[in-house]
Amino acid sequence: MSLTPCIKAISTATPPHDVHHAFIDWAGRQLTDERERALFARLVDRARIDHRWSVMPPEAIDQSTGAFYDAKAWPGTAQRMAIYAREAPALAEQAVRGLGSLDGVTHLVVASCTGFVAPGVDQLLAKRLGLAADVERVLIGFMGCYAAIAALRTAYHIIRSQPHANVLVVTVELSSLHLQKSGDLETLLAMLLFADGAAAALVSARPAGLEIDAPFSIALDDSSDLITWTVTDTGFAMGLSGKVPARVAGALADPDIRKRIGADEGMGGWAVHGGGRSILDAVERGFDLPLEALMDSRAILRDFGNMSSATIMFVLARILARDRPQTGVALAFGPGLAIEGFHYRTPR
Repeated sequence: MSLTPCIKAISTATPPHDVHHAFIDWAGRQLTDERERALFARLVDRARIDHRWSVMPPEAIDQSTGAFYDAKAWPGTAQRMAIYAREAPALAEQAVRGLGSLDGVTHLVVASCTGFVAPGVDQLLAKRLGLAADVERVLIGFMGCYAAIAALRTAYHIIRSQPHANVLVVTVELSSLHLQKSGDLETLLAMLLFADGAAAALVSARPAGLEIDAPFSIALDDSSDLITWTVTDTGFAMGLSGKVPARVAGALADPDIRKRIGADEGMGGWAVHGGGRSILDAVERGFDLPLEALMDSRAILRDFGNMSSATIMFVLARILARDRPQTGVALAFGPGLAIEGFHYRTPR
């Protein structure tokens, strides 16, 4: 048997509620300055996002009394985590069920940065799936948007050390639980991007799907304040600096970083985390890519928004669905500021 770990299959899931336009209406009401409101409307159009899905219905951000996000009494972190404990395992299970049979699963790796619960979402999910009690579990928490890369890389190392392992990798994020009351334009623009989603993958040494090869991890100097994810009394607060795209583009143009990524090795495709249109533009600019190179990432951003760690899995699922030989590089960005990724190819 080959010792090259392969992503055999990927299944994805989203909640039933499309809240994107409800959020835009709500956010517009938070801005009291007419110029800022006009600027927000222009940037909404430039974001190129059509849908974002949430476990919360659109009515949750209605300012009427009784709505979950009520202007007079916003929910505390405990209330939000109670919903996470109920909804995250359910959405994760929905994604996993799309994979079909789970016979032979030996390891479960779960990534999530939008909630905390104990027993962990890994144990709650394992119980819902009826996995054997001796399945080994790993829970990757609070790594942000590149956590799926870390989860797949964990599966990669498990299989390299245990060739007969069959690893179930799951990412589940409920970003919409962390809506914050704010009249700040930059904060509202950051919240405009995020949504809920889950994805699941089966990874083993059996040659099928996409091989995982040459994983890399690059922390950028002097950038730790550019992306933050802070636990507050009213949920988790996102800090997303407008300097991130320029920092990403500059890093990707650096010859040393390009060499560590292997960007100049004739990559056939690109699976890039759609952190936002400006991030994808920065990657395109940094690598000097043709317009069509990031079409999968742009399509996922358009139809689902930024689902944090689940996003890159949605992109890989779209690539995996193609019935033709493929090679490429997968990469994502997140707190640190860090770049995480690996090379992929169709098994020979």
